[in-house]
Amino acid sequence: MAVQALSQKEIEDRLAELPGWSLDGDRLARSYRLPSHFAAAALVVHVAGIQEELDHHSDITLGYHTVALTVNTHSVGGAVTELDFGLARRVEDVAPAHGAH
Repeated sequence: MAVQALSQKEIEDRLAELPGWSLDGDRLARSYRLPSHFAAAALVVHVAGIQEELDHHSDITLGYHTVALTVNTHSVGGAVTELDFGLARRVEDVAPAHGAH
């Protein structure tokens, strides 16, 4: 089944299930605050592994005690798709183990 762009309503409905995530232009976005730079770097490595597993990649910015992610699906012209929400859900599942909030 081909990946398709989600409608604005579908995006809003899915965002309601992912507190902390938002729509920033044409991308899903989330920032996390972590207890240390090491914890932030560890989260980045963990997310990179998930992205490889899913073969779907976000832009990640590593800060001193922060990690910021933005994601959309390039293969459908940079729209938000179910692939993006799948990645966001996986990140949400692992972030607390790194002390992220």
